[in-house]
Amino acid sequence: MVIAHFTVAYWCVLVAALLPMVCAGIAKSGMMRTPPREGGFDNNNPRAWLAQQRDWRARANAAQANTFEALPFFFAAVIIAHQLQAVQARLDIFAILFVFLRMAYVIMYLADLAKARSAIWALALLVNIGILFSGYR
Repeated sequence: MVIAHFTVAYWCVLVAALLPMVCAGIAKSGMMRTPPREGGFDNNNPRAWLAQQRDWRARANAAQANTFEALPFFFAAVIIAHQLQAVQARLDIFAILFVFLRMAYVIMYLADLAKARSAIWALALLVNIGILFSGYR
């Protein structure tokens, strides 16, 4: 019986998949126990509540959306690199770097540092392209 193991890159896929939920949690933080009639989180209409938020809560929600948008390409790049038998150490390093860049991206979004955020976004995209082509021969 062969038991498949997760590579570091596959673990990074899991971390990246959870990152949007972290952003949502940040956007909602401190508002879960406040009744909706007093401005607290409205679980009956969460998207409308999030759309009304301002400042860092709105930026956390925007970071959540962008993080979701980045997932399909990252997932596909990691899977394709595995299928093409990329050098595992290189793939793992690229995947870790992508996740750290996306975490930094969220931090820059929350801190309202738009230029730094955009630079990190571009770097993460380049790393993701590197992942995609890491198995190219």
